[in-house]
Amino acid sequence: MDPAGKVALVSGGASGLGAATVRALVARGARVAILDRARDTGEALARELGAAHTLYVPVDVTDDAGMVAAVAAARSAFGAVHIAVGCAGIGFAGKVVSQGAPMPLGNFAMTVQINLVGMFNFVRCAAAAMAENPPDDGGERGAIVMTASIAAFDGQIGQAAYSASKAGVAGMTLPIARELARHGIRINTIAPGTFDTPMLAQLPEPARVALGQMVPFHSRLGRPAEFAALALHMVDNAMLNGETVRLDGALRMAPK
Repeated sequence: MDPAGKVALVSGGASGLGAATVRALVARGARVAILDRARDTGEALARELGAAHTLYVPVDVTDDAGMVAAVAAARSAFGAVHIAVGCAGIGFAGKVVSQGAPMPLGNFAMTVQINLVGMFNFVRCAAAAMAENPPDDGGERGAIVMTASIAAFDGQIGQAAYSASKAGVAGMTLPIARELARHGIRINTIAPGTFDTPMLAQLPEPARVALGQMVPFHSRLGRPAEFAALALHMVDNAMLNGETVRLDGALRMAPK
């Protein structure tokens, strides 16, 4: 699906991987609704890229009615939804047992609620809108990209909640692809390694350098634009469907 002239939704689109994807989509001629809780950065990005190309929509991905309304707002402004890229999520680290006490159950539940349930909420609403589109010349009505993590496959000590949430995203990719095929909608997932995002920006520079050096090649943190390039390829490539693709420079995480 060529993004030119299409309408896209990007959750978590105000910063990091999401903002890079918004920029890449606009550069390819798409109009983009930026879905995010961060009003200041979301509105700033929309102003920078222009009202003709972008719309900021405040929404919490875990909000059932809120997500329905956010997708409706994008359709009202731009006329349809053809592309959806889910980047919203949180990082959480905590041991199952720490200092003799079990992890607070709420920490696990919150991580799964945002990263997995929130992703499904975004996908279900976007897919329902896409299903109403007339098919293009190739029979496609929409393309969806989700974000997991390499922690879904080789999570470290302290990542039980985060790994479970991201493994759930990877795990639902194929069944959703099989279901949405009848509607002409494709869905794929990116599993990034260590990327230079606001989450990692909070670390001291020596720690950031050390994380980059763990990557076999290239030995650096991934760049958000590289994530965006793969997301757009997943949109472009009509035969790429139901796949989870690692984007990690061949990194395999150590236990800790």
